Amino acid sequence: MSVAELIERDFAVPDIRCAGCIAKLEQGLVRDKRIAAARVNFTEKRVHLSYMPDTDMPDLIGAFSNLGFEAHPIGDGPGEADAEAETSRELLRAVAVSGFAMMNIMLLSVSVWSGATGATRDLFHWLSAAIALPTVAYAGRPFFRSAWRALRHGGTNMDVPISIGVALVCAISLYETATSGPHAYFDGAAMLLFFLLCGRWLDSVMRDRARGGVTALLRNMGTGAMVVGGDGRTRWVDATALEPAMTMLVAAGERLAADGVVVGGESQIDLSLLTGESAPQRVHPDDRVHAGTLNLDAPIRVRVTAAGADTAIADIARLMGEAAQGKSRYVRIADRAARLYAPAVHCLALMAFAGWMIAGAGWHHSLLIAAAVLIITCPCALGLAVPAAQIVAAGELMRAGVLIKDGSALERLAEVDRAFVDKTGTLTLGRPEAIDLDWLDNGVKPLALALAQASRHPLSEALTRGLQALDVRPAEVTSVRETPGFGVEARCAGVVITLGRPQRAGLGDALATELTVDGRPIATIRFADRLRPDAAEAIHALRGEGIDAMILSGDRADAVAPVARELGLTAQTGMSPQQKLEAIERQSALGRKVLMIGDGLNDGPALAAGHASMAPGSASDVGKNAADCIFLGDRMMPVVQTVRMARRTQAIVRQNFILAIGYNIVAVPLAFLGFVTPLVAAIAMSGSSLIVVGNALRLKRAIR
Repeated sequence: MSVAELIERDFAVPDIRCAGCIAKLEQGLVRDKRIAAARVNFTEKRVHLSYMPDTDMPDLIGAFSNLGFEAHPIGDGPGEADAEAETSRELLRAVAVSGFAMMNIMLLSVSVWSGATGATRDLFHWLSAAIALPTVAYAGRPFFRSAWRALRHGGTNMDVPISIGVALVCAISLYETATSGPHAYFDGAAMLLFFLLCGRWLDSVMRDRARGGVTALLRNMGTGAMVVGGDGRTRWVDATALEPAMTMLVAAGERLAADGVVVGGESQIDLSLLTGESAPQRVHPDDRVHAGTLNLDAPIRVRVTAAGADTAIADIARLMGEAAQGKSRYVRIADRAARLYAPAVHCLALMAFAGWMIAGAGWHHSLLIAAAVLIITCPCALGLAVPAAQIVAAGELMRAGVLIKDGSALERLAEVDRAFVDKTGTLTLGRPEAIDLDWLDNGVKPLALALAQASRHPLSEALTRGLQALDVRPAEVTSVRETPGFGVEARCAGVVITLGRPQRAGLGDALATELTVDGRPIATIRFADRLRPDAAEAIHALRGEGIDAMILSGDRADAVAPVARELGLTAQTGMSPQQKLEAIERQSALGRKVLMIGDGLNDGPALAAGHASMAPGSASDVGKNAADCIFLGDRMMPVVQTVRMARRTQAIVRQNFILAIGYNIVAVPLAFLGFVTPLVAAIAMSGSSLIVVGNALRLKRAIR
């Protein structure tokens, strides 16, 4: 059967947890001869299937079920966003319940550790049981459900030993409490659940933010358009119902709802959403325009050439999804180590139980030793090795004005050796600023301000800001009128004054505006998008960190050249989102680790595809959602500080792994040989976690 005859569809699979789940799904699903290909998107918890057209939906759902996963086709059943939001809420509730229970049980345990005996000790144990057992039943559901599905289908995963360990500890503790035994270990069970739930909830939050990028992107499309019929009448058509060959009437101040070609009228279009170009572009009949861009000046008629999923903005959304999919395959160090955890712990606990039973210790003592092995090998220290360092680093960076959206970004930032930087809004401040206003005649400034503040054009707003900063007061004007595409006109002291597009030769396309009195030009005001004040220092510092930088911009070559010369950078200009993405892919194929720094919608796919990515706080919603980190303010040095902190964090992470592994090398043999009770195992497990956290705290004040 040809590829063209296959059916393709996405399925939501909420229980995708790690790299092992990805491999299990992609390899297991294609064993069904009706499924030609399966590709997992870890970020969105989706699986894209290509399958035979005669395959029934229940058979596809069954293929997932046979591998231990619940799935439903996208668009069927409950909304995917609602389901994911409910999963995050469930995990957060479980974190809160387990944390509250853990603190209270630990308080009760302090009394037992302090020497309480007899009836007092039994009372504290029963109180601990009354708190712990409902907590474990409620907060442990994410692990119990996952473990049961894996076991039911003849497999195993990380949640199986966790579930067995928690259940076994609770059972032994309940037995000890009922028989007035000296030890109960409810605190260890609650602590284990709390730490593991924290990690799972943070992972869920990270994926929710990643999914928000495409949603924010598509919100930039117009909701619909006035369509001109064959009889000349207009009617409103929703964006989802627009079709090629329709003619849209796009008013000034309206966003386009589809791609098309101008067939009537002239105007200026704000393309910053797609290209990053700060200066509006003038369009004439036969010029192409795109959905999501803003018509600034005058009504135009546009013949639709592409609508809905075929528009350029929808293509960018797809590119972002595909790029994020590539990044989601990054396998963290902790995940690779954790894959060995389940079988190793099972074997150790069984060997301890069997060995002590053979030695004649009896089932009770043998079971206690097996429980101690399960508790002492709890991967809390290993699991905290990465997030503890990342959380401390993220806190320090936040104080320095950098927001880290995903802790794993620090791992990738530590590896970058190449930087691609957008110009407008990234190297520059991204907003036009009037220049040389001090040299304007004092009689001209009030006239210019009176006209500028009457318009919402980007250059008029920039001129208003500049003149108000000089404490200029506007002149008294009357009969103010704005003509789209030409400027603002008014009367002052009986003469006509205008502020608008320069009419003199050579200035028509310049970033400038002209003030005239009775048709006679008296002042030309120019604008510039200024560099960030420390851009040169930041680029030099990146070189010092071994990171080569280059400009990738959608702007015109003549707009980029002065910036490139001033910073000593090479530049590629006029680049589309697809071309930026391809540039990163070429570098990745050469083994380079690219840091993408950008701010606009046109940077979205590149930000998602980069080995790591950063966006300024002034970036579009799409840019901020696609980036791993956001730096605030007008300075660019936080980019360098983040790279340095990332490399320092990775050094701490490696130390934490050594500490966690060293703990297990010492503790596991002691537990296996019976020298450690479950209570001591719980204390040792908690102690190892505290050591790892203490080492991570050395990152505080690491930013200089």
